[in-house]
Amino acid sequence: MSECFELILTCPKGLELLLAEEAAGLGLEQPKSQVAAITGRGTLEAAYRLCLWSRLANRVLLVLARFPVASADDLYRQVHALDWAEHLDSCGTLAVEFTGRGAGIDNTHFGALKVKDAIVDRLRTTSGQRPGVDRQDPDLRIHLHLEPGQPCLSLDLSGHSLHQRGYRLQQGAAPLKENLAAAILLRAGWPRIAAEGGALADPMCGAGTLLIEAGLMAADVAPNLKRGRWGFTGWLGHIPALWQRLVEEAMARAEAGLARPPLWLRGYEADPRLIQPARNNIERAGLEHWIRVYQGELSSFAPHPDRGQHGLVVCNPPYGERLGDEASLLYLYQHLGERLRQHCQGWEAAIFTGSPELCRRMGLRSHKQYAFWNGALACRLLLFRVTPERFVLDTPCTSDNQEYKERRQPLEPVPARLTEGGQMFANRLRKNARQLDKWARNRGVSCYRLYDADMPEYALAIDRYQDWIHVQEYAAPRSVDPEKAMGRLLDALAAIPVALEISPENIVVKRRERQSGTRQYERQAHEGHFIEVQEGKARLLVNLTDYLDTGLFLDHRPLRLQLFQEARSKRFLNLFCYTATATLQAALGGAWQTTSVDLSKTYLDWARRNLALNGLSERHRLVQADVLAWLGQDMELYDLIFIDPPTFSNSKRMTGVFDVQRDHPQLIDLAMARLAPGGVLYFSNNFRRFVLDVGLVQRYRVEDITAQSIDEDFRRSGMIHRAWRLQAREKSASAGRD
Repeated sequence: MSECFELILTCPKGLELLLAEEAAGLGLEQPKSQVAAITGRGTLEAAYRLCLWSRLANRVLLVLARFPVASADDLYRQVHALDWAEHLDSCGTLAVEFTGRGAGIDNTHFGALKVKDAIVDRLRTTSGQRPGVDRQDPDLRIHLHLEPGQPCLSLDLSGHSLHQRGYRLQQGAAPLKENLAAAILLRAGWPRIAAEGGALADPMCGAGTLLIEAGLMAADVAPNLKRGRWGFTGWLGHIPALWQRLVEEAMARAEAGLARPPLWLRGYEADPRLIQPARNNIERAGLEHWIRVYQGELSSFAPHPDRGQHGLVVCNPPYGERLGDEASLLYLYQHLGERLRQHCQGWEAAIFTGSPELCRRMGLRSHKQYAFWNGALACRLLLFRVTPERFVLDTPCTSDNQEYKERRQPLEPVPARLTEGGQMFANRLRKNARQLDKWARNRGVSCYRLYDADMPEYALAIDRYQDWIHVQEYAAPRSVDPEKAMGRLLDALAAIPVALEISPENIVVKRRERQSGTRQYERQAHEGHFIEVQEGKARLLVNLTDYLDTGLFLDHRPLRLQLFQEARSKRFLNLFCYTATATLQAALGGAWQTTSVDLSKTYLDWARRNLALNGLSERHRLVQADVLAWLGQDMELYDLIFIDPPTFSNSKRMTGVFDVQRDHPQLIDLAMARLAPGGVLYFSNNFRRFVLDVGLVQRYRVEDITAQSIDEDFRRSGMIHRAWRLQAREKSASAGRD
């Protein structure tokens, strides 16, 4: 029992120093850190304690041998030479995990097979009995790491990874592993706060992992006390009496810890679907008398411990791996900072995120940061002291600043200070808004573009939809540093509510990239929230969240209003109709009948709702079809035609691929064949490098009306689209005599 073994403890990358400190306290001697692991020496009792009590390790490996190898056959001979009868019965089961490459072994499956064969062949009896393979719950789990020139052969004492405590059978969409949650709490100083009787609150608790790990620490409960099976359970070297003594000791400590008055541990979660799973996990961990979880939005977060004590706010807010994902979360982080400043003064806070740039927008200065890895994603833990001197405000936060004290009575939302770039952007946006708001009121326009990459370093399109702001970020070129691009984006997003005096809750952020095919029409979300807006006499439904485009192309407003003026008593055709906003204007302008053609059922349903909203249903036909194929079959004539095709489309419902530059001559020829005598066709598209086919100019009367089709709100962005008015050429008198 006093024999010392070489032990290896694996862990997530970034936890090595913490694990070395913890392991030393549990009996590991001479701990040394490696990447995602530590090594040291310890007795079997120390190894058992590490299995039972380590909150940070993934596995506890007991090294059986290190030996040099030059080939796969050499590896087989070295493993075969060990006395495996000391470790496994010939009728038992085993599993082999093999990592690394070298000595002619480039395939881990092949390496594992060699090790398995060597063990099985050594244990095969004269009667032919031999161990079997059980990858899930073997009696012996062997690990071989092929280091350059010298493999390390180990026995896995833990079995399944130690982060699997057994209490979390239900979890949210992006759960933290239990040992990573424990590391966050240790770095945040929770053991110290708990020893002082402090409280803990998680405003976005999900399935409760941080809360449970905090409760286990505070109640002195061994994290793996409830585990039923271990990697050493079927090991012949296992000493049950020693293990049982350690378990009984841990049970006594847990009983004593849970008998103490419970600390104030509270979690809040906006998603009602996660409340019961969190409570179930807490109950399985035996902490139902310590932890309470409630449904609540971040906007209402305000911890009020029973005894009025301060404590720790800890959370793992959502963070996006892509630039566009992060942008949409800016206001959530700003709101989190606001709730901390308003309701958690005197507390400490720990925010774990993959987007530290977002944390820097919370209006608080962190006093310490730690690097972690959440799987393959680099993350940071930012620690805060929520005191006025740590607030990032426009007014200095000194204790003798009377203006500051008066301004804090009563507590009001405190905005984070804009950066120099953010202030510059806010000034430009205010200037645009002053000019365009007045123009829009005079014209009766409620939806218009406020900003379109006016400042190249802030590449956004910002549109007003009545009381809502819709923001699209143009993806930065690859030559731009992603971190700088993100910083500028967040500067701009922070400035928008300030400049436009609008609630962040009424701001929707999306990312626009070059799209191929119909990706611009793909669903981005599934909120299904429509708002009603006005354009002239038309009432329109727009959706700001679910798709990249909103259902209303603002730049075509003058063309739609032109159709309203010209449509009276005419037969109107709208090709590639999208949500039929042009059709609405024609119908309200008095069109005798309308036909709208599009391939998308989703957008035709949207069009149907737009028509119904305006009391229009009869004589207004919606057709789901490939436009080119339909034009080849339709024989009706129309007095007024509007075509606004996509730049490119390869929908599965089409027989081929549509390319506006290549296919527009055929499209316009087919449409002109459907134009009644004296009729007018309007053609427009948004392809910046578009060139109208010369043959069309020769065949038809063509007028470029781009300048008059662009309204005041789009003049700053240049040619947002190109537009033409086409009519059939009149036959000359001589041609008639011929």
